[in-house]
Amino acid sequence: MAASSTTPARPLVGEPVALDLLNTRWIAGSADRDLLETLDGLRRWLDDVDLTGRCPADLPTLANLVHTREILDRLVDTPGNPEAAEALNAVLAHGLVRRSLRSGGPEETVEFDHPSWAAAWTAADNYLTLLAEHPDRIRRCANPACVLRFLDTSKNGTRRWCSMATCGNRAKAARHHARARGGRAVRTAVPGGRDRGNGEVLRETGRP
Repeated sequence: MAASSTTPARPLVGEPVALDLLNTRWIAGSADRDLLETLDGLRRWLDDVDLTGRCPADLPTLANLVHTREILDRLVDTPGNPEAAEALNAVLAHGLVRRSLRSGGPEETVEFDHPSWAAAWTAADNYLTLLAEHPDRIRRCANPACVLRFLDTSKNGTRRWCSMATCGNRAKAARHHARARGGRAVRTAVPGGRDRGNGEVLRETGRP
């Protein structure tokens, strides 16, 4: 079933599943938004990460995803957090990876103790993959007012923003405004300055 047209559009999609799950929460203006407040939002997310048809879009799945999102949020902000690591291991315990040899070659399947854990397990498992392959490239947007995360795939590992079109341009505009304001000439009373004829002596200076 397709997500409702009223489901809010997210500002950042296409990140690895674990980070994409974290990005189901974002800030729009001054309002906190959460895609996983409704089943429509769950359906949208499952579609975004190509899990539609592989995971049920029901309330138990939604609850398990929100639970796992909280765990991943703690782990990304405080890597190695022992309590969060234990909680993630509990999520991973709901799935069992089976490897076998078929006529077409090696095959890997995952069995879940309940279908409602399939999506949450997939996100948790993906986080382990990110830690194994790119532990130093898991980033949070450098904008303090932004909560989005991303995997830095830039060649030099210097990506700072969730998007240059949004947070990057805002930071650039803020720096430009600060420079313009800092370079504006002001008139201050100083000894040895120009006499205005009313006893006040002024000189043109720049702001520090």
